[in-house]
Amino acid sequence: MTLYISLGEGAGGRRMARTAYRALAGAFTAFVVALQFWLSVLASPSSDVLISSLRFFSFFTILTNLLAAAALLLPVLGQKSAPGRILARPAVHTAIAGYILMVGVVYYMLLLGLSHREGLSLAVEHTLHSVTPLLFVIDWALFVPKAGVRWQVGFSALIFPLTYAAWILIYGAVSGWYPYPFIDVSALGYARVAANIFALAVAFLLIELVLVGIGRKLEGRGRTSA
Repeated sequence: MTLYISLGEGAGGRRMARTAYRALAGAFTAFVVALQFWLSVLASPSSDVLISSLRFFSFFTILTNLLAAAALLLPVLGQKSAPGRILARPAVHTAIAGYILMVGVVYYMLLLGLSHREGLSLAVEHTLHSVTPLLFVIDWALFVPKAGVRWQVGFSALIFPLTYAAWILIYGAVSGWYPYPFIDVSALGYARVAANIFALAVAFLLIELVLVGIGRKLEGRGRTSA
């Protein structure tokens, strides 16, 4: 039995299940990000909305959850569009699964307890680091054909997090603000931050390669048991 729901017998029902799951999971992820934006930015009238918005969207967690929501919704709502086709590719879906897994790993290993949020905002924060990643990984496990995903995905997937790191270093140098303590140049210096970024890049690479390997193994089992 394979975890990937292939387009064979009963394809219509399976497509409906995939569409329904992605619509619900994607809408939920987008809603949680929007709720956190309202709680963090719009519900604080004393703060500068533009600066607060820029900082909100400078968190890797937020960007990755938005990317996950888009990867779930666009293949459903705009499957014929270029973004929809790109995000529906198994390699892209696998890369995003690695990003969203890393969001949870880094939060619960390095950042848990450091947040100043309370109440609903803190609950939403935990949701963005545990529930929404789980929803996306379930989609990857059940609905994405993984046999053709190449090992090179692990390396090409690094483009997004490394580009993000470059942006944060530039923005931090200009503003003096950093979203995470392990990339705070003002506190750690460039050498230590560079070492931290390198360690995180290696962790990203390992997670992506593990996903590719798991996907190939699951697909192989499905073919031999069919």
